[in-house]
Amino acid sequence: MKKEDLIAPQTYNIVSEIEKYAENPAKEAILFENEAGETQTITYANLIKNANRVGHVFLNHGLTKGDKVLILMPRAIETYEIYLAALKLGLVIIPSSEMLRTKDLQHRISHGEVSAVVAIAEHLDEFTQIAEYDELIKFVVGGQAEHWHDLTAEKQQASTELAMVETSRDDIALLSYTSGTTAKPKAVIHSHGWGYAHMQTAPKYWLSIEEGDTAWATAAPGWQKWVWSPFLSIMGSGGKAFVYNGKFNAEKYLELLQKHEVNVLCCTPTEYRLMAKLPNLSDYDLSQLHSAVSAGEPLNQEVIEQFRKNFDLTVRDGYGQTENTLLIGSLKGTETRIGSMGRAILGDQVAIIDEDGNRIEDGTTGDIAVALDSPALFKGYYKDEQRTADSKRGNYYVTGDRARVDEDGYFWFEGRRDDIIISSGYTIGPFEVEDSLIGHSAVKECAVVAKPHDIRGNIVKAFVILQDNYSADDALVKDLQNYVKQDVAPYKYPREIEFVTDLPKTNSGKIRRVELREAEIAKYNNQ
Repeated sequence: MKKEDLIAPQTYNIVSEIEKYAENPAKEAILFENEAGETQTITYANLIKNANRVGHVFLNHGLTKGDKVLILMPRAIETYEIYLAALKLGLVIIPSSEMLRTKDLQHRISHGEVSAVVAIAEHLDEFTQIAEYDELIKFVVGGQAEHWHDLTAEKQQASTELAMVETSRDDIALLSYTSGTTAKPKAVIHSHGWGYAHMQTAPKYWLSIEEGDTAWATAAPGWQKWVWSPFLSIMGSGGKAFVYNGKFNAEKYLELLQKHEVNVLCCTPTEYRLMAKLPNLSDYDLSQLHSAVSAGEPLNQEVIEQFRKNFDLTVRDGYGQTENTLLIGSLKGTETRIGSMGRAILGDQVAIIDEDGNRIEDGTTGDIAVALDSPALFKGYYKDEQRTADSKRGNYYVTGDRARVDEDGYFWFEGRRDDIIISSGYTIGPFEVEDSLIGHSAVKECAVVAKPHDIRGNIVKAFVILQDNYSADDALVKDLQNYVKQDVAPYKYPREIEFVTDLPKTNSGKIRRVELREAEIAKYNNQ
């Protein structure tokens, strides 16, 4: 794609891309199903009307353009309404997962200078110890609580008409927090113009969503991947989003794909792996499914072959980050090379560069990078000039991943430069887990790395040096795991803990996680 095709008009709001589909009063926007099998549908017209109602509630409580709103909601129709309302008013959204704990939320609220919180009733307890609790404007969905405004009730009394606040393509739309390797999560700044660029790329060239398609992207709200696919990609294409609020189960997922005649599927590699392992795959009719994609980490060849054999469908990989959009992918109808990441979607805006910031053209391994002037790139890390500067090299943003490009333009992943862990589609910074573990009285020192895993891709493994008065046993392992689960989001906890007497370090005393990680990879490959 040419850079010019990704540049939004000077005055632009993401919601305008979605609102246009409301002109057809019968056009369905969302099909929702819960774990009990109860379903609900809503049209684009009614979705926008409800979003307008929510917008009036926000205005009535004093929120204005530029205010930051932390949104903690589940997979639900209401979540779409709240995001649309906030963006339409020029508010800045901080997506937040239901799995976040008080410590995670405190960092986002303080660092992000949050004015308001919108949260599902079941998770209000995580906010009571927040330092800014009394100053926050607080909205609850699906219940009532002291000090919280009942958004569900108040929106019923509000007008269905709402003027869109004038926003520019450079105005901030989202602050999405992403895990770092050596510090607290950093906030990625995305503008309304980034939203435009994303909707010109991922939906068309990777997901291959056509207007009227039923599309299911399984990501949960609170992550940039939800903004990417369930929200912007599907809604911005005029598709019908299938939303399932239930736990993952391979058989259930396949039943739902068949039942609702889903046309487009976006899953994590872990979800695909577990579905591919079922002995009765051929029992399911997925003939309506014309596009299936995966992202986060490379898919196993076995998984791809199982879907080809049983459904005559090629599951395609895609690569991008919280900081950008779809950068590299295998496109529908093009040759898929097993093991390859695909080809650059953004053309010359994506490159392999050397340590000096120069493009590598000869097929040797280097760093995957994005041109700094790409409209599909973030604006920087909020209130963190140093880490913003550190992410740049020459005229490029450096992703942290390494690859090579063959003579036909296919990218081949060679590994990460840093210590980020990707497990079951979740991105985990080792610092967060180490910081939690070190708070336990038994832990003297620790290091956290990725350990390869057949299903999850990787799991979090912790190497722990104990205080002198503690003994290593299974009970202590469980205690440490539960401690971390209560302290930070539970998906971050170490599934494996190994007690050691020392850790590999540099001359300056820094832990060499790379040495621990490579040892785990070697053990995995030799088993």
